[in-house]
This record gives sequence, C-alpha cells and structure tokens, in this order.
Amino acid sequence: MASTIHLNLFVHGRGHHEAGWRHPSASRQPLTDIDYFASLARRAEEGKFDSVFFADYLALNDDIGHVAGAALEPITLLAALARATRHIGLIATVSTTYSEPFNIARQFASVDHISHGRAGWNIVTSWLPHASRNFGLNAPLALQDRYERAEEYVRTATQLWDSWADDAIVDDPQAGRYADLDRVGPIAHEGKHFSVNGPLNIPRSPQGWPVLVQAGSSPAGKAFAAKFAEAVFTAHLRKESAQQFYQELKTLTEQQGRKASQIVILPGLSATLGSTEHEARVLSRELNELTHFQVGLERLSNRFGGHDFTGINPDLPLSADDFPDAGAVQASQSRSKAIIELVTREHPTLRQLLHRLAGARGHFTLAGTPEQVADAILDWVDSGAADGFNVMPPVLPRQLDLFIEHVVPILQARGRFRKEYEHTTLRGHYGLDRPAGR
Repeated sequence: MASTIHLNLFVHGRGHHEAGWRHPSASRQPLTDIDYFASLARRAEEGKFDSVFFADYLALNDDIGHVAGAALEPITLLAALARATRHIGLIATVSTTYSEPFNIARQFASVDHISHGRAGWNIVTSWLPHASRNFGLNAPLALQDRYERAEEYVRTATQLWDSWADDAIVDDPQAGRYADLDRVGPIAHEGKHFSVNGPLNIPRSPQGWPVLVQAGSSPAGKAFAAKFAEAVFTAHLRKESAQQFYQELKTLTEQQGRKASQIVILPGLSATLGSTEHEARVLSRELNELTHFQVGLERLSNRFGGHDFTGINPDLPLSADDFPDAGAVQASQSRSKAIIELVTREHPTLRQLLHRLAGARGHFTLAGTPEQVADAILDWVDSGAADGFNVMPPVLPRQLDLFIEHVVPILQARGRFRKEYEHTTLRGHYGLDRPAGR
C-alpha cells in the first residue's frame, strides 16, 4: 500500500521568495500581528497539514532595508497559536548555542501542555556571526563544537522531560497528597557544557517530549539527526540528491538502533502555482524581477562565510572556481555544497543563480500547475527521496491558498493524504512513538 505523505507548512515572513513581500497578492498585515500567523495556521489546519513551522534568527538580518522580516519570538508565538488551532502540530526553532537546557525544556513542555500534545522543537546550532555578538561572543563556535554542545544539550533536555513519571501527579485532596515523590527525581547532570540538577518544575507533557526536529545536512548534522531527530527538514535542489540523503539518513538512524520509520524526512518545496504552466512561470519571473541584486549578493556571501563575490561579472557563466571550498565553510556546509554542485552542473550567471536562490534559498523550487506539483510530490515520495514535504509558499497567503485548494485535493483523490485528522498529537500525525519515560 502506498504511504501517506506528510505536509508541514513553513511560514517565512510574507512568503519564501525573497521578493514575495512586494507582490500584490502578499499580505499587508504586520509581521508582529498574531492574527496574521493565526490565519495561516488555521488555513493549514483546514488543509489537514501535519504541522506548521516557524524558523528563528537571533540577530536582525542585514537585508531588513529591502526584505520584510523581524517577526515574533517563536515559542511565544506557538503558545498563542495553540489556542487559535485545534489539530495542527506547532514547531519552532530554538538554538542550542545561545540558550540553556532547563529553560527550553520548561518552555517546550509548557507549549506541549497548552496545545494538548502538538509541540515540536527544531534544534539548530546557530552559525551567524552577528548572532554570536548578541550573546557576548566575538565569533561563532566552530561547527564541531556547536554539535558537541548540541548533543549534550538535547540529552539534558530529554532527561529533564523524563524527570517526572507520567503518573507522578496524584492530586488527592482528601489524602493531602499532590505528587508521588518516588515518581519525580533529579537528573544530576554534570557534563562538559552543562550542570543541571533537576527535576524539571513542570510535569511530563502529553507527548512525553515535544517532537525533535533537525535541519542540518552536513556530516555532523546527519550524525546528530540519526541519534536524536524524529523529523528532518532538508534542502535539495534535485531529486537525486534528496534520494541519496534519504537513504543515508535512514541507514544511519538504523545503525543507532532506531527504526527508520521513526525519522520523517521532509525536503523543502517552494511551488509557484498557476492555472497553466505559462501562468506559473510568468509569476515566477515577476517575483525574480522584484528582487534586489545587492541583497542576493550579500546572502550568497553570508552562505560562504563572508566570501567576496563583488568582482564577478553578474552576466557571465559561473564555475566552481568562483567559490571557496564548501568543506571549509563553518556555516551551512550542505547548502554551500549544493550551490556549488548546481553551478558545476548548469553554469548559470551570477544574476541567474541569485534568482534561483531567491525562490527558496537552495530548496527545491517548481513553477507549474497543481497537477504538475502533485505529480512531483508523489514522484519524490515514491522514489525514496522524501516522506513528504516542508511546503514553502513563495507568496503568503495567496500561494498557500492555491496549494490547499488545488494540490491537496489531488493528493487526497489519489489516496495519499488525509481528509480528516486521525490523531490528536503531532507524534500521531507523523506516526512517531511516544517516549516511554521513567
């Protein structure tokens, strides 16, 4: 029997295209307006999406003068959305580099209680230099150091979530007994990076732990995901790359003694939809023409650790020699490698490359009809490249509406996507086991 696909909505400003905020079909609501985000989450819930996801950045982006950004803090946002929705999973990014396990374990346990079991934590290690300077560091930690800290961080957080047994709360006013102290205990964690006694000061939440999500695709990122991740957001420009990543990560997960079914792999998909392929391509060109060249250039430079691309003629074909070694990049190595592979394969001009990346920063982009998009989704899933997709509409809310109104019904008609929610938790939506706990 063909597997049911998973769909997560990745909300990014007014759309994932760099110039999406400028398009006439984009929302004009402020990015500090909870009603904007609530309307998107409810719309995704109407479309029966598994979850909605909010990334986070710990510094003001340099391109704020030309790109809409500076939105709400994500855990606060999840708590508000938990009361605005009923079924959809709620995922937010929190860095392990610039926070402490006790606080984050407590906050995510709270959101899981508030949402009745719909919380997910996207674990990141933070590589932006200007973020490090906001937390008293002159430079970011090296990639291996970030992942070493992250591993201890997650182990500490899970110990805190397990410091209460599920049945620890007795709540017997007649006997004057609220909690069974034999079912609550310290974790007494003493490690290289953290010293945390515990226990957590909130009982175990409906899911036991929030769903653990991860997005790194470097060797260190994949090793981390195989140990801990239950869902993975990943970026691939081509199906062949996604297939290789999918098989490798499922194998690494099994080598950690885990079931391959207990890690859900969701590549990003930014689909520009039109009633005809021509209409979709026209919209894609319109968006590219609205981009700001210097913004794209600075983003590319940041992706490669500050490399200077300004001396390159923007209208001559690129080669791999125009880029630094991706293996030496301390930021997102997997994304840097994918960009160099694209250049080697297609030899776009710098201007063309920036347009390509403006659509979704290195994720799979597609302009076409609902049938073409649905076919692509099913092709990737059935070819062993994905368990579903991290849906990244280029313009919000219009392109999300089109996806829900036209792509989702095709997937449902083919028996590959739910028509109603069958579970009450995010773990249920993703088909994940609940951690056993104490």
